[in-house]
Amino acid sequence: MKTVRISLNSIDKVKSFVNEITKFDYDFDLVSGRYVIDAKSIMGIFSLDLSKPIDLNIHANEGADEVLETLAPYIV
Repeated sequence: MKTVRISLNSIDKVKSFVNEITKFDYDFDLVSGRYVIDAKSIMGIFSLDLSKPIDLNIHANEGADEVLETLAPYIV
C-alpha cells in the first residue's frame, strides 16, 4: 500500500479525479481525520472536508507508479 496527500478543493477536481481513478482496478481509500471512504465514490468524497489535503491510500503494489503518474495533478 502507498499513501499520498492530495487536494480536491473544487467540484471540477473531484469529478475529474473520480473519472481518472475509476480506470484502475485497484482499491483506493481517502482518509480525512477519522473518516475513511472509497475514493471511487463521488458522494463519499463530497462528505469530506475538502478545504484541506486528504490522504489517498493506494492498495496496489506493482501498479502504484502508474497510478501516481496519472494522479500527479492532484498530489500536494
